[in-house]
Amino acid sequence: MRSHSCRLLLLFICWAGFSTAAAAQTTAATDPSSGEPGISATLDDGPYVTYGNDELIARWVCDGKPIKQRYPATQWPVTIPARCGYPRDLRIRAPASADDRLPISGVDTVVAVSDIHGQYELLLRLLQANQVVDAQGNWKMGKAHLVINGDVFDRGPKVTEAFWLLYALQQQAADAGGGVHFLIGNHETMTLYDDLRYLNDKYWRVAQLLGTSYPALYGQDTVLGQWLHSAPQQGQVNDMLFLHGGISPQYLQLGLSRQQNNDRYRASLGLPRYRVKSDPLYAPLYDGKTSPIWYRGYFHPGELSQADVDAIARQSGVEHIVVGHTSMNHIGSYFNGRVIAVDSSIKHGINGELLFVEHGRMSRGLLDGSRAVLEDRELPDSDSHDD
Repeated sequence: MRSHSCRLLLLFICWAGFSTAAAAQTTAATDPSSGEPGISATLDDGPYVTYGNDELIARWVCDGKPIKQRYPATQWPVTIPARCGYPRDLRIRAPASADDRLPISGVDTVVAVSDIHGQYELLLRLLQANQVVDAQGNWKMGKAHLVINGDVFDRGPKVTEAFWLLYALQQQAADAGGGVHFLIGNHETMTLYDDLRYLNDKYWRVAQLLGTSYPALYGQDTVLGQWLHSAPQQGQVNDMLFLHGGISPQYLQLGLSRQQNNDRYRASLGLPRYRVKSDPLYAPLYDGKTSPIWYRGYFHPGELSQADVDAIARQSGVEHIVVGHTSMNHIGSYFNGRVIAVDSSIKHGINGELLFVEHGRMSRGLLDGSRAVLEDRELPDSDSHDD
């Protein structure tokens, strides 16, 4: 009898242990915001705001539950109170039109950052430490201009918050006589045509809870979707051309003006991938090796000479080409200052830098708020960078 009881007790203990492990695995699988396997975390995200007929429709996921709220929109701006996700009230503007404020000349202070990849908190710390924004995250740089060289989507867990911060700063900077300019990167094009291979797991669950696909949350009927569709792919400030990947010799052979380039990117955003890859109008803009959103040739040893890069800058009508996309440990100068690389690997969520150009003098803004010399750097030994 005692032996039988012991066997029953042992079976119960094994069953209980299995059930606990299974429950932990289920939690991890169904709660993609969980940082570690088996540890549940609150799922908060939003708002995702859609333009309606004289109204705005805002949706959140708060504590894992979908929420919808309607707001009358008979005049602009309309305030969306903070709920969860983005922590501040939002002032929503009328649907965006094409952002054609670039080129701009005569700017005393220019700041650039790239490849944020959902690392909102690190971005905010970097901007605060360098006095670009104040302690509340509001614009603090007056008539300065901030350029974001693309790639806010993917990898990190706070894409929504990063977009809303930049959206809000754009209006605040304009009101102060300055500017915030978001440029399209390859991850914006990928996400909008439903290539989600780098999507943070959190957002699969968010889209499921909101009953839609993730790209649809940035459709042209949405506030952020309209804003993204208004953004240029490249733009000039003073004597600097800013873009995500770079200008390749093959791209120059297309003979496109900057306006034509930007208009074609805007028109192509959200089209199916097969369409942009096969349409002669768009295919060169999506070529994985030579297009302005993908090009890495400046950082392939032996691919371009100094004379080649000088010629690219001259044909582009600028002195410097400022690019993201190719991850480095630090912002750096290449080809005697012709190319400035500003992807400082913020995507890892550990460190990051800002490029400052003040009265023509370039420096690096560090995470502690100090400035460092912009150094001429050697080309990397190999191209081991992520897409």
